[in-house]
Amino acid sequence: MDGQVVIEDYIRRLKQLGFGGMLVSDHNSYDGYRQWKNSIRGKRHRDFVVLKGVEYDTIDCGHILVIMPEGVKLRILEMRGLPVHLLVKIVHRYGGILGPAHPCGERYMSFATTRMRQGKPVRIMREFDFVEIFNSCEEPEDNEAARRLAQRYHKPGFGGSDSHKTDNIGMAYTELPDWIRKESDLIRYVKSKPKISCGGTYYKRRTKDRIGKWNALLVQSFYVYNKFGGIVRSRKRKRELKKLFDINSTNS
Repeated sequence: MDGQVVIEDYIRRLKQLGFGGMLVSDHNSYDGYRQWKNSIRGKRHRDFVVLKGVEYDTIDCGHILVIMPEGVKLRILEMRGLPVHLLVKIVHRYGGILGPAHPCGERYMSFATTRMRQGKPVRIMREFDFVEIFNSCEEPEDNEAARRLAQRYHKPGFGGSDSHKTDNIGMAYTELPDWIRKESDLIRYVKSKPKISCGGTYYKRRTKDRIGKWNALLVQSFYVYNKFGGIVRSRKRKRELKKLFDINSTNS
């Protein structure tokens, strides 16, 4: 639903550009990764690392990138609308890591602008494991603000192309060691709080640039969309939450 390019075309283009891997992080879905797992993995592009993630739409904190260990399957991460404090608790309880995507970008979609405008402190930053500090679809000043946020809280930084279309695939990069071949490798590495090199170039054909002043309406409509989506899925989320915490209580 998120990207408009099939997963294998992403891989082909990234390999042409010299990349060794990618993290697939669709909004509230693992469908892109499932396409890789079910139809490509083990058959083609065996030299290319594909890791799974999700860009989760919280109800109060914008978009949060989540990476769980391989083998951990939580349906709740495909049900948008959790508050960020609960998302943090679930992800960490099951061994994952998380951090804000484009944290200083548009209101309702980004952590810092949403939380600060609500008059709430950014204490939750201490609970995050990393920060996306370069996004090729954001403004340079917003990326610089994200970089400063990561520095303030001593968090590793990621770069992301936010590529929904072919023409901005690979416009951002994150340099990681070659031994990272699966999600648990990346989680272990990030938890060691390394200094990660990342960056890229800026995409000049963004939706906000094309529609100009109408972008404000688009941003406001996301607020309605996010609230409505959260309400629609509230009953399913409650059932999944009960399962998660009941299972955890039994195991402990």
